[in-house]
Amino acid sequence: MTVEELVRAAAEGDQDAFAQLVALYEKRVYALALRTTGNQEDAADVAQEAFLAAWRGLPSFRGEAGFATWLYRLTANAAIDHLRRTRRQRNEASLNDEALGLNAVDAAPTPQERAEGEALREAVRWGMGELSRDHRQVLELREYQELSYEEIAGQLGVDLGTVKSRLSRARGALRKILLKSGNLSGYLPSNLSENAAEKGGRK
Repeated sequence: MTVEELVRAAAEGDQDAFAQLVALYEKRVYALALRTTGNQEDAADVAQEAFLAAWRGLPSFRGEAGFATWLYRLTANAAIDHLRRTRRQRNEASLNDEALGLNAVDAAPTPQERAEGEALREAVRWGMGELSRDHRQVLELREYQELSYEEIAGQLGVDLGTVKSRLSRARGALRKILLKSGNLSGYLPSNLSENAAEKGGRK
């Protein structure tokens, strides 16, 4: 059967025909997902999401752009959605701006809140300056430039495991510097306590 015939059959619910389409395109779909995500596990998830979207969308597929073009568009959309979800999820254990007061905490902060926020920002800036070059560099890439682990690995020329362990150590070092200096006295959130610092290292 030709691709067009397989597409028509799959659109009518023929699962065997769709399985043949998957076999024909899975390597190219995976390669596109990998280029977008930079991660094999994420690429596999994206490819699965793209083929699922294709199966669901085939009954309404009209073929104006060709099946391959349509499938690659679905893959690109699935990759973008996956990256957005991943970016939101990875903030859970990050040394994020909100936790350290790098952003305004209220739409209309009081003068005291503005002063406290500035004190926190200044403390963090000072603490970053006390870190080693490697720790400061990896934190700046992650927290200020908001790069993914894979992007940081590529920029620094190290493997993914090194990025994760270096970030863990850098976050712990920064917390300890700020706690020891007393620069966050009266402002330090409970989730950045001395005990939390010792337990740092989650992704």
